[in-house]
Amino acid sequence: MAPTQTDIPDSDRFTVVIVGGGAAGLTVAARLRRARPNLSVAVIDPATTHAYQPGWTLVGAGVMALKDTLRQEGGLIPKGVRWLRAAVASFTPEENIVTLTDGRRIGYRRLVVCPGLQLDWGKIDGLVDTLGRNGVCSNYSRDTVEYTWACIQSLKGGTALFTQPPMPIKCAGAPQKIAYLASDHWRREGVLSRMKVEFDVAGDALFGVKYFVPSLQDAIDYYGIDLHLKHNLVAVDGPKRVATFAVTAPDGSSSMVTRSFDMLHVTPPQSAPDFIKSSPLVNEAGWLDVDATTLRHVRFDTVFGLGDVIGTSNAKTAAAARAQAPVVVENLLASLDGRPLAGAYDGYGACPLTVSYGRVVLAEFLYGGVPAPSFHYDQRKPSRFAWFLKTKLFPQLYWNMMLTGRDVQLPHKPVKDA
Repeated sequence: MAPTQTDIPDSDRFTVVIVGGGAAGLTVAARLRRARPNLSVAVIDPATTHAYQPGWTLVGAGVMALKDTLRQEGGLIPKGVRWLRAAVASFTPEENIVTLTDGRRIGYRRLVVCPGLQLDWGKIDGLVDTLGRNGVCSNYSRDTVEYTWACIQSLKGGTALFTQPPMPIKCAGAPQKIAYLASDHWRREGVLSRMKVEFDVAGDALFGVKYFVPSLQDAIDYYGIDLHLKHNLVAVDGPKRVATFAVTAPDGSSSMVTRSFDMLHVTPPQSAPDFIKSSPLVNEAGWLDVDATTLRHVRFDTVFGLGDVIGTSNAKTAAAARAQAPVVVENLLASLDGRPLAGAYDGYGACPLTVSYGRVVLAEFLYGGVPAPSFHYDQRKPSRFAWFLKTKLFPQLYWNMMLTGRDVQLPHKPVKDA
């Protein structure tokens, strides 16, 4: 017999349960507490450390210290919100129940699903055994991001490969950001002429929003980076320093190509967490199945979602979560009140593309890749102002505004005829 809410003690039943204590989950929790202080809210997340992951590109380039991107999770849980330091095993959305890995059942009236995504390191043969040594590094791992900077600093010549897996991934610009910053460091050190730098992309474009591609191509050309499209990293032999790529030719045929390297920066394949993929909440592609505008689940009216786990076509960035959170809160409260869902997410995302030390192409865009700048200048042009935003302002906004349920209103406007 299936469990029901009546089987759950009152202490384990909440008005809102949030699965995920990352950027999206904490922002929603804080906004709910500000909107309705008496609401019973719980956050489920086993992690004890919270990371400002947008800063890891800067850590890998020697601009920011790793410790400055990390804080204690417990200190970020909003006052009055219950933190359940546990992992989720399964969902029973028909009964409004979440089951934890220890068998405990948690009841809710509304569920917000935002556990982020998982990094599938094991899908690249040999990577797990060599990551963090043999010149193989990644800004996507807290354990190896500092090794990226060590590799960049130590290299005085040779071959450096930077990879990007098939989409979707979080922060789709990050794989190329570090290629530019590394090249700029080597240029400043006077060794770039002794370097062979490659950017190997599994997809068929340098960046998903065409409006910004010319500016990024300028950076590729400036540093002399060899851009290889439809090159998907499938294996790494760390001791031999050889990377293997599956290459798709223009006629659709596939072949395997090996590259020797002195440094290899890997962006791993990514997917929804396994406990999400095995749940009744996903779409055919394995992502959380929510309406692209209201962010409510398409089949279960008591479930909402946001952040990297949702199966919408927007970029998976912290800026997207920041734009999604007020929509989820507005619509969740409306659903509790029996009102129509008026909140609408337009697909906003942002990617500050660090093309050099001190200059950033600030890419902001909506669903469909429509450019939507928040500032009155041509954001295709590398800017020192955007570097200031990336390195100084955005981290402060994240910790002191976004995660506390407040925000700076920066209206974005679509660019016509872009």
